[in-house]
Amino acid sequence: MPAAVFSRRVGNLVKDAGRRTETGWFTPHMEAASRAILDRIPLVDCVIEVRDARIPVSSAYPQIERASTVSKRLIVLNKMDLSDHQQTQEWVKYFEEQQLQCCPVNSHNKECIKKFLQLLRAQMRELKVGFPDSTSTIMLIGIPNIGKSALINSLHQIGRVSALEKGKLKHAIVSSLPGETKDISSFKIASHPNIYILDTPGILAPEIPDSETGSKLAITGAIKDHLIGEYELAQYLLAIFNTSDAYKVWDTKGTKLSNYQNEKNSEEQEPESRRKQFPSDHTQDFIVKDVRHMLVQQISSFNGDLASEDDMVGLIEAQLRALHEAFRVPVDSGKEGLNRVATKLLNLYRTGRLGHLTLESPPRDCCNRMNSIKLDD
Repeated sequence: MPAAVFSRRVGNLVKDAGRRTETGWFTPHMEAASRAILDRIPLVDCVIEVRDARIPVSSAYPQIERASTVSKRLIVLNKMDLSDHQQTQEWVKYFEEQQLQCCPVNSHNKECIKKFLQLLRAQMRELKVGFPDSTSTIMLIGIPNIGKSALINSLHQIGRVSALEKGKLKHAIVSSLPGETKDISSFKIASHPNIYILDTPGILAPEIPDSETGSKLAITGAIKDHLIGEYELAQYLLAIFNTSDAYKVWDTKGTKLSNYQNEKNSEEQEPESRRKQFPSDHTQDFIVKDVRHMLVQQISSFNGDLASEDDMVGLIEAQLRALHEAFRVPVDSGKEGLNRVATKLLNLYRTGRLGHLTLESPPRDCCNRMNSIKLDD
């Protein structure tokens, strides 16, 4: 499949980037942080391993198996709002069958965080039964840009408010760029019992095991884009998109069919003055709709074979040219303009504006068992 060709290409670029001692991702700081995390794991009551719901296998914390002891472990599939809901549920079932507790989370959804905090409180009470005034410590671990800091901030804010504790909130650093958390920091998220949670730097393996894993880490933002190249990542993204069903939920104008009236109203409420004032803001609804429209138009008029690498390359090049207009980037802006288009496109995917694409599926035997259960019901 052509998508696999682009995956291998990006994956090889990832492996090459990792070999660069000066510009690669596994810096001396990351190595020191990795050792510090492994030293502290035996000292905490629970370890929460945060993974990306779009790539539950590729986003696994690379060194969790090296920990000498882990008293309690919970896998959190963060960014569930960006993944396919049905596949996320299949992954939860799969992990549970592996005797691993798993919970999908959207770190930006208040109600979701409240339920997750209730789960943590219940588990810590069970762990500390007979010691109601004890203090529990939870450590969050995960790869870079997985959303650990955003999750901690949400837990910390809701926990402090529910406990009616006053004082200025301490926030973890949240960034769309990987590698922003530098130290291990502690945040209180609950009282009675007292629960503290440790935010840790994102850690990647010194070497990515295979090109497929590397490409998935890169496309979801775990590795800094400039190490790979925005243009190469955009090509890979479009190859995935063109062979998926994501665009089939939109009409020919790029509007999501199930939400047509809402998006139509939103567009009507967008003042014409704002459209002219912020033409470079690619997150505006009318620009996102234009991007979708361009993609649907290009795929609909495509007469080639998606299984052909040459035909796929031709389609992707046509889409990138068309996206210059959708993103309001001059066509004659050369390589700089192409990188701008690629960067904007990657951002829309990573924020869920181009559909909910899960890039990994659980083993088929798990899916078959789930389907059998549904049929029996």
